[in-house]
Amino acid sequence: MFSKAKTNKSADAKPQNGSLNDPLPPQTIGSTAPSKRGGSMKAGSVPSIISADVIMQGNVNSAGEIQFDGSLEGDIKAGSLIIGEKASVKGEVMCETVTVRGRVEGGIRAKSVSLASTAYIQGDILHSSLSVETGAHFEGNCRHSDDPLSDSAAKDFRRSRPNAPSPRPVTTNADAGNSAPSETPSFLNQSRSPLR
Repeated sequence: MFSKAKTNKSADAKPQNGSLNDPLPPQTIGSTAPSKRGGSMKAGSVPSIISADVIMQGNVNSAGEIQFDGSLEGDIKAGSLIIGEKASVKGEVMCETVTVRGRVEGGIRAKSVSLASTAYIQGDILHSSLSVETGAHFEGNCRHSDDPLSDSAAKDFRRSRPNAPSPRPVTTNADAGNSAPSETPSFLNQSRSPLR
């Protein structure tokens, strides 16, 4: 009923690499292998992971993807960056895309910026695309730019940042014996009303 296939191998038959359970042939270093997403993955494109117990001082530069969960005092430049919930960055962030779930104290310049609900940002954001989830904390200025990674856009952004007015000292009326201000508050003074 069933017959075995012929065991004679022809001279032009190709040898097989691996077994039936190993569908991919062995790869050499530097070649491309199919990724799990169906595309091709280049060598060296595995994301770098910096764990929560790492404390760094200095700058971090990468052309690839970084998952940052540690603490950094310095600038970080990457192709793609994810700042984890427990992560802390004190410096400038420059990336193609950045997702912030942790704390950043410094400027962010990226084409695509996503602030998660757990994000805490103290600094300015220069972006092409910005998304902010409910609950994210952001103190600073943000501005849209077609090319936020260029040096000219960064200089223009820093130059155009509005300066906060310095608080005026309150003078007291010492003759009256109380500490009431000697001048009328600006919202009551007709000549200084912000609504005029």
